[in-house]
Amino acid sequence: MCSYHMLDSLESLEKIKVIQPVNVALQRETLPALRNMKMPTVAIVGSMNADYTIVANRLPMPGETIKGDEIRILPGGKSGNQAVSAAKLGAHVCMFGAVGNDANADFLTGALRESGVDTTYVRHVPNCNSGATVITVDAQSGENTIVYAPGSNSQVDIDYIQSSSVQAAITNAKVLGLCLESPLESVTMCARLAHEHGVKVLLNNSPFLDTLPRDLIRSADILLVNEHEMAQLLHISEPDSGDWDSFDWKHTLHAMHEFGFNEAIVTLGSRGSMVLDYADNSVHRIMAQHVNAVDTTGCGDAFMGTVLACLSVDMRLVDAASLASYVAAYAATGFGAQASYGTVAQIRQFFHL
Repeated sequence: MCSYHMLDSLESLEKIKVIQPVNVALQRETLPALRNMKMPTVAIVGSMNADYTIVANRLPMPGETIKGDEIRILPGGKSGNQAVSAAKLGAHVCMFGAVGNDANADFLTGALRESGVDTTYVRHVPNCNSGATVITVDAQSGENTIVYAPGSNSQVDIDYIQSSSVQAAITNAKVLGLCLESPLESVTMCARLAHEHGVKVLLNNSPFLDTLPRDLIRSADILLVNEHEMAQLLHISEPDSGDWDSFDWKHTLHAMHEFGFNEAIVTLGSRGSMVLDYADNSVHRIMAQHVNAVDTTGCGDAFMGTVLACLSVDMRLVDAASLASYVAAYAATGFGAQASYGTVAQIRQFFHL
């Protein structure tokens, strides 16, 4: 059963509703319903990367060389990861983006198709390498460092978005997922296009930008950020003690509304997440599911992919985030991003649901 934790500082939450424990019905009708949707339901525009991953006993210090294990090349990219996460839960997912003409192009699109993602609209760019990341994973904690080379992801340009087939597919979706590993003007155009056609837009401000175009803010329905990004974006000081449970989330709720979002998810890493709903005047605390982490690469993308899948069947945002806590935790128990994502059956079995 998923549960919500009453925030410790109730004084700071005056007039804000904190919901009581609920059951997201993971083991009943919610996830099975995801397998019966008409496609395309979830549209995701963005990045696909080949992840060059090395596990080491610890992360290197600046200027330091350390020995690691054998390098692994795994499919990744924030948007590709999100697409796989949603598809493995049973959602019908349509991927939009660009790969190059190198060996990684077929590797990346093949991995998406194997997970059930529709790659019909993925662009193949000549004379260009596909996107790539270099990842170092701490064998002890599962934490990582990542360096990103956009490659063909930078070719997800306005002309591509404006093509009639891409526009039609995006506007026929139920929900659109966006992050910022593609050119900002293209991301903004996608959000505006979806908004004009009644498609719900979930924006992940990652890689983080402290200033977002007003048109993008107006067109996006829901914002997904971590706690540090939230504080920087809203110019709010973080708690000195790192105690986010006693943080003034009432102020954050109203600051997020003033910034331009009535709904937002603020992830807190291993501490879970907060769901802010201005229309309902509520803050919801989502507790994390604790596991023995092997590799945290792509856990945030697993979280977002789950939220997208749930929104496509009209789940409440708070229930979607609660379910996502299970999916993201499961991802941390495996190596790599897409390779670690679970199906409904695997997640049920792992958590004894």
